[in-house]
Amino acid sequence: MKEIYIVRHCQATGQSPDAELTITGQQQAEELKVFFHDRQIDRILSSPFLRAKQTIEPLAEKIGITVEVDERLSERVLSTTSLEDWQDKLKATFDDLDLYFPGGESSRQAMDRISQVIEEIRSSEAEHAIIVAHGNIISLLLKKYQVSFGFDEWQALTNPDVYRLRETPDGFSVERIWVR
Repeated sequence: MKEIYIVRHCQATGQSPDAELTITGQQQAEELKVFFHDRQIDRILSSPFLRAKQTIEPLAEKIGITVEVDERLSERVLSTTSLEDWQDKLKATFDDLDLYFPGGESSRQAMDRISQVIEEIRSSEAEHAIIVAHGNIISLLLKKYQVSFGFDEWQALTNPDVYRLRETPDGFSVERIWVR
């Protein structure tokens, strides 16, 4: 049975794709390395955003696995225009999965995008994989496998955060296994 660890990146200096980890974030990445040190890991995939890659690099180097960068793990774009009430808009997209805003992606579109990564892992030889991504896209992935996961759970995510998807005869179970 497959186990896929879903990791939200460590504390970063900002939201842009090239935002680096803070000093605290770098320390958190070292803590993640320790957390995963005795777990079998066959494959690591990361968002192309710098903060996601920096989150998992210490572990990847320690266990000798190359990090695969996958564009589908990029953070969801809610809108390309500035939304003063963006949290209200985001909350609405958890209730209406097809709602989208100018230049943005609906929850369903983002969920389908990240679910493709899970299905590829599921059909690969890897038994224990890690994916590193971002809060909103991770929330949508978790919602796919645990329908009750919503806006409030998104708000409760930490940097970093770790969930485990464990394959079951009915799909995947979701369990939060480490929180900062």
